[in-house]
Amino acid sequence: MNTLLPLLVLLLLIGFPIWAFNRLVRGRNRVKEAWSGIDVQLKRRHDLIPNLVRTVEAYAAHERNLLGEVTRLRAESLTASGMDSVQHVENDLSHSLGALLVLVENYPDLKADKNFLGLHKSLVEVEDHLQMARRYYNGSVRDMNNLVEAFPTNVIAKMAGFRSKPYFELDSAMESRSPEIRFSGGTAS
Repeated sequence: MNTLLPLLVLLLLIGFPIWAFNRLVRGRNRVKEAWSGIDVQLKRRHDLIPNLVRTVEAYAAHERNLLGEVTRLRAESLTASGMDSVQHVENDLSHSLGALLVLVENYPDLKADKNFLGLHKSLVEVEDHLQMARRYYNGSVRDMNNLVEAFPTNVIAKMAGFRSKPYFELDSAMESRSPEIRFSGGTAS
């Protein structure tokens, strides 16, 4: 019994740091994977924007300022790096896309256009997937932050250089709920 206790203590002193470090690595990798899911959905949204702008442009030639703003923000978002920058540009882009979809109300022919209806349906789908990806990412960040901040794993996290991660929040109405447009026959979403 006397030799078993020191062996258990030694095993605990060696095993716990390894176990905690591996959990932290798994958490960090889950956050990276979750961010890639957001990135995929943002790219899908960015790919829809040129077609959406061209379709609206054909009907709303005098709305050049808003169309130019959406195009500029799309280009800026493609080159943004770092979560703060991406988050800021995507918020602005979401607001502009929302304004663009509201603008459609002034053009009955555009609301009935098959290309626009298909693009709108795709945009709603992408926004839904983006919302799911954001929830997964923020859940992964929560789990990682719990490991980094809670005792006893915080001791290993501090020694190994692990830090808390920021949440990804988009604050526009378009992000919190899929865009909704009323057509003469009802609601499309």
